[in-house]
Amino acid sequence: MIKTVNGIKINYEEKGEGDLIVLLHGWGSNIGLFANLIDLLAPKYKVVAMDMPGFGKSDEPPAAWEVSDYVQFVIDFLKDYDNKEIMFLGHSFGGRVIIKLNSRTDLPFTVSKVILVDSAGILPPKSNKKSFRTYYYKVGKAVLSTKIAKFFAPDALENFRKKMGSADYAAASPLMRQVLVKTVNEDLEPLLPNIKCPTLLIWGVNDTATPLSDGEKMEKLIPDSGLVKLENAGHYSFLEQQFTFNRVMSSFMKLDE
Repeated sequence: MIKTVNGIKINYEEKGEGDLIVLLHGWGSNIGLFANLIDLLAPKYKVVAMDMPGFGKSDEPPAAWEVSDYVQFVIDFLKDYDNKEIMFLGHSFGGRVIIKLNSRTDLPFTVSKVILVDSAGILPPKSNKKSFRTYYYKVGKAVLSTKIAKFFAPDALENFRKKMGSADYAAASPLMRQVLVKTVNEDLEPLLPNIKCPTLLIWGVNDTATPLSDGEKMEKLIPDSGLVKLENAGHYSFLEQQFTFNRVMSSFMKLDE
């Protein structure tokens, strides 16, 4: 389905009836990866999953958004629903949005449950190697941004950015690269205690993108939370260990009652 929110065309799926749960995908992903989860939840709940602006089949945002802009977008998207209580599940980048959403004091609804799956939001400690890489990137960018460099090697800066950036950065459009830089550099750790509702954390033990230590830290900082560790799973634990993930979700969401 398609609807327009604040001038942005958004691709989304809605299935089921009952209390509302909203699914927010990770960076570079889309609602297609949630197909199994939607089918799991829809017999008991109204499930809404959207391609957030800049992802899947949705339009890009009109500018280089920060996490707060995505939070406001989610709030505006949900204005069509009259639910007073809403549950949220977020994978990776979607978790960032949910963490910051829970720090808003002016929400038009109450967040009743949160599920964070291999969530982003905690900044990794900077190693000496990473610090040098950052310094090298800044110097290279400054040199290749000069007029003379652009004249003699017009593609050099873009090629340098692709070489130095992550796979997500290389795959993104110029606008979404700006979004990526803004969002990944925001430390949401201080906001975690603001999540007051029951919170389930599900983590792949072998996750290298958002390591298990992030989940363990979130469990300590979110007052009413519990962490489930999925063996033999990485950053997409909900797909890599789908059977176990579904059992955990069924228990937390009381699907068998």
